[in-house]
Parts: sequence; C-alpha cells; structure tokens
Amino acid sequence: MATLTEAPPPLSPTAPEKKPPRKRGRLVPYWLLLPGMLWLIVFFALPMIYQASTSVQTGSLEEGYKVTWHFATYWDALSEYWPQYLRSILYAGSATILCLVLGYPLAYLIAFRAGRWRNLIMILVIAPFFTSFLIRTLAWKTILADGGPVVGALNTLHVLDVTSWLGWTSGDRVLATPLAVVCGLTYNFLPFMILPLYTSLERIDTRLHEAAGDLYARPATTFRRVTFPLSMPGVVSGTLLTFIPAAGDYVNADLLGSTDTRMVGNVIQSQFLRILDYPTAAALSFILMAAILVMVTVYIRRSGTEDLV
Repeated sequence: MATLTEAPPPLSPTAPEKKPPRKRGRLVPYWLLLPGMLWLIVFFALPMIYQASTSVQTGSLEEGYKVTWHFATYWDALSEYWPQYLRSILYAGSATILCLVLGYPLAYLIAFRAGRWRNLIMILVIAPFFTSFLIRTLAWKTILADGGPVVGALNTLHVLDVTSWLGWTSGDRVLATPLAVVCGLTYNFLPFMILPLYTSLERIDTRLHEAAGDLYARPATTFRRVTFPLSMPGVVSGTLLTFIPAAGDYVNADLLGSTDTRMVGNVIQSQFLRILDYPTAAALSFILMAAILVMVTVYIRRSGTEDLV
C-alpha cells in the first residue's frame, strides 16, 4: 500500500520541438550544382545540339547551309569511311591491351612493393604530362627513326620479320606503319591506365592476401581469386580512359603514320578544316560517338562491375 500511495516521480521537462528545416536550406545543394550544370549545358550540350543540326544540313560554305533533315549524310559517311572506323577501333584496342599489360604490373608495384619509392615512381608516371602532347608524339619520330637503335635492336631480334608478316611494319621500317601509331598511342595514354589501376589496387586490404596465404593459396591463385577481381573497377576505368580518347585521336596517326594508317579522327579533322564539308564531319563524329557508346555499354555490363574508380 505504501508503494501505491507514493507520489509519482516528477515529469522531465519536455524537449523543445524542432523546427522543420527551412526550404531555403534544401535548395543549397542545387545552388552548388548550378555552376557545373551551366558549364555542361553551355560547353557540352549546346555544341552537341549544334553539331547534330549541322549533320542534317545541306549546302555549301559559299551559299550557306540549311537544315533539310538530310539523314543520308550518315549513310554516305559510313559507307565511304568504314575502313577508317575499323582501323581506329583496331589501333585503339591494341593500344589499350598494351597499356593494360604494361600498366598493371607497374601499378601493382607502386601499390604493394614500392615502399618509400612510391612517390618518386608516381612522379615518373605523370612526368609525360609536364610536356605537350605534340612534343611527346614528335619524340617518337626520333625514337623510331630508320637506322636508329630501336629499329636496329628489333632487326637483331628478328621482331620486324614477324611484324612485317603481320602487316604492322614494312620491311626494316617502323615509321609510317601501324606499329608506330600503336606505339605512340600506347605511350601517350599509358598514364591514364596506370593511375586508376593504382587507385583500385591501393584500396585492397592486404590482410586478404595474408588470409589467402593462411589457406595455402599460391601467389598465382591469390592474384587470380583475390587481387584481380578486387581491382576490376580500376581495370574498367583504365581501359575506358585509354580506349575512348585513342579511338578519336588523330595526332599519332598524322605524325607517326601515313595515308594507309589514317584513323577516323584524321578524316573528321580533314573534313572540318581542309575540305570544309561540315555536315559530313559532324555525321562522322556522331557515328563515332554512337559506336563508342554502344561498345562501352556492352563492356561495362560484361565486366560485371559498375563501381568505377
């Protein structure tokens, strides 16, 4: 009865009600996104719309161009320049594979074995960016010059015999051949492969390697079952950052190749700046963009990862 007659404990003071957030605060993220969105609209979306309208125009530079919805320009451009499209995909794909083969071991070394030399190696990787793209490409004309040490070493090792049989070189000459163009593409875009790979490999917890060793997994098995699957976001990002610009490149094919190694980028550049056929140039650009978009979509779905670095 004593417990029933005791006074109830005093009630705690009620907490002040929280005011609902102001609508102005909700708009802050959108205001922060506004400069970037305006930049994309002005310098990306509007030029794309303009080029799309240019691709369906007819006329000449003297008389002027008018939008006549002439979609036959796309078919004419594709039927005439399809070899350049195939050549661009072949060269870009070959350079991407070479970048992956060369870049993955180096990225692995930087991530797990470089130690105190990591920063120095990273500086050496990005050192080509300190010079102009044009200068880097012109340097390869000296490296692959006829009678130079590189060509002499390839002749000694009989490598040029194999590449000549494959059609990538011409006799004892490397310049003005497909091999020279692929070498230039590989060198210029190799950092774009190494950096995403290094970022992806660095995120891997080394304790997973130790756990694989505790389970008696060999180093090759650990790499195949642990390291490489976890580095797939870097592989996908690196291959995309290499293949996409390489497919549209025209500098390497212009400086290191010949008329037989012209890529679609050379055709677009010539149509825009020399022949002045703007509708055909715009149609070629959109065909290339559509082809790359389809290949990238299929590649990302097949890779089994959508988590890009």
